[in-house]
Amino acid sequence: LLPSPVRGILGPARPPGEVASEMMCKRKGTRLPACTPCKQPRSAAAAAAEPEASACQSAGEAQICALPAAEGCAAGGAGAAARGAAGDGSGGGQPGLPQPTPAPEEEEKERGGEASCEEPLKHPGDCCREPLLPPAPDINQLPSSILLKARWIFSNLSLNERCLSASLVCKYWRDLCLDFQFWKQLDLSSRQQVTDELLEKIASRSQNITEINISDCRNISDKGVCVLASKCAGLIRYTAYRCKQLSDTSVIAIASQCPLLQKVHVGNQDKLTDEGLKQMGSKCRELKDIHFGQCYNVSDEGMIIIAKGCLKLQRIYMQENKLVTDRTVKAFAKHCPELQYVGFMGCSVTSKGVIHLSKLRNLSNLDLRHITELDNETVMEIVKRCKKLNSLNLCLNWIINDR
Repeated sequence: LLPSPVRGILGPARPPGEVASEMMCKRKGTRLPACTPCKQPRSAAAAAAEPEASACQSAGEAQICALPAAEGCAAGGAGAAARGAAGDGSGGGQPGLPQPTPAPEEEEKERGGEASCEEPLKHPGDCCREPLLPPAPDINQLPSSILLKARWIFSNLSLNERCLSASLVCKYWRDLCLDFQFWKQLDLSSRQQVTDELLEKIASRSQNITEINISDCRNISDKGVCVLASKCAGLIRYTAYRCKQLSDTSVIAIASQCPLLQKVHVGNQDKLTDEGLKQMGSKCRELKDIHFGQCYNVSDEGMIIIAKGCLKLQRIYMQENKLVTDRTVKAFAKHCPELQYVGFMGCSVTSKGVIHLSKLRNLSNLDLRHITELDNETVMEIVKRCKKLNSLNLCLNWIINDR
């Protein structure tokens, strides 16, 4: 039996002994030209039956061959019709003789032609349906390892990039961008709408924050920073420039509850004193980068405790700290051998303290701007001993000459 699509093309089945008398081309509506039947493989039985078969063919109607341009179905259907006609003709002459078997190549070709037509038709004149376009790719089909990397990428985007750009790609990206679980770096600088209440909500929902910047946020008080410190014990980098409303309370909370702290930039905070620095020096052993510029109430007392307690320091920057003297410079040069960046711009230091910086073998950047008591010999000694030094800023030092 032929598949139903093929039966629809070839029409109703004829009796076994009936030979197709006429075949019309369904595409052009013209009658097909007659042709001689294909030769069967020669064998002893076929040779004996050849005269009678030729007689039957001459007596019967002319054989009709398949369409030259037909593919798949037409080839399979014509092959089946030719085999049926040949079988009837030979069987009518010699009923007792065995029928010739077709070659394996022809069987495979016919079987393939019939199998290709089992799909439903799209148009009446087509025997095989055109392949459908593949479905659009979906990000949810990616392996879990790729999605985890994507989440890691989202966690490193800034607030504007996460909320205003990446979240507009698709719904899945929007869910990832707005998921507080992956908010690790939070930049809230210069956003006056940020208050203690909002900071508490963010800290309670996203306890994986490792870096936060609240510079120029005038509506945040010590209360909000204390809640942030209690919720985010894994905080590594804390930046709060020009937050004049904050005091030692916020710095003590950060230092006490965030032992992994590595960076503290709290420049231009008038209320910060040595009490906050003492807590930081005694509890933040992993501290590597500090910035206390324009904190006018910070003195040698607090800075020396930081130098003795934070031995991994690599960067220190002070600016216009008039209470910081040569004692601080000497303490850092003695206890912090990994220092790479040192800045004492406008501080009350002299050549007697600066000369101790020549012990720092890893020193690469030195900022000594606006230091009134700095001579040429001290600068030459530092340049001679610090082989890795590649940046030296001596602006506003009137004693230094071209030597």
